[in-house]
Amino acid sequence: MADAMRADARRNRERIVEVAALAFGTAQGPVSLEAIARDAGVGIGTLYRHFPSREVLVEAVYRAELAEVAATAQELLRNHPPVEALRLWMDRYAMFVAAKRGMAESLKAIFDSGAVTAGDTRAGVVGAVGALLAAGAADGSLRADVSADDVVTGLLGIMLACASPEQCDRMFDLLMAGLVTTR
Repeated sequence: MADAMRADARRNRERIVEVAALAFGTAQGPVSLEAIARDAGVGIGTLYRHFPSREVLVEAVYRAELAEVAATAQELLRNHPPVEALRLWMDRYAMFVAAKRGMAESLKAIFDSGAVTAGDTRAGVVGAVGALLAAGAADGSLRADVSADDVVTGLLGIMLACASPEQCDRMFDLLMAGLVTTR
């Protein structure tokens, strides 16, 4: 019976993180933990057993989504040529960053506490971009002389500076133009 409860508890935790990610990503204002618990189909006590504070929940959501964004690189490479995979990944990363705006205050708190560091975040993103660039360099479609860290810096700069999603899209295309080899 204890194993069934552990599996049930794991499912509850995963469902809470999933619902919270959606809520934080689409909210125009503060997100109620009670609403997250209700939408996840659990009681507020269950939510607090897994996540004793809003910051702990935000950290779990952030880590889960960051891992998913990084893993997306390999999935895209399995289904698309490297140039296309990199451009699609840029769009996925932009969605990840945009969704964090609803969690900005709580994210600041977890970064300030040291629970998550910018280095942790950057390492996952740089690793994903590195895999995409390496695949493109191997098939000759992407420049081999560009570092993943430089591409990530470019992406972040674009996302910080753009006035609209359409402008970001155009700027990503310009960044891609600088990465594609001329054969």
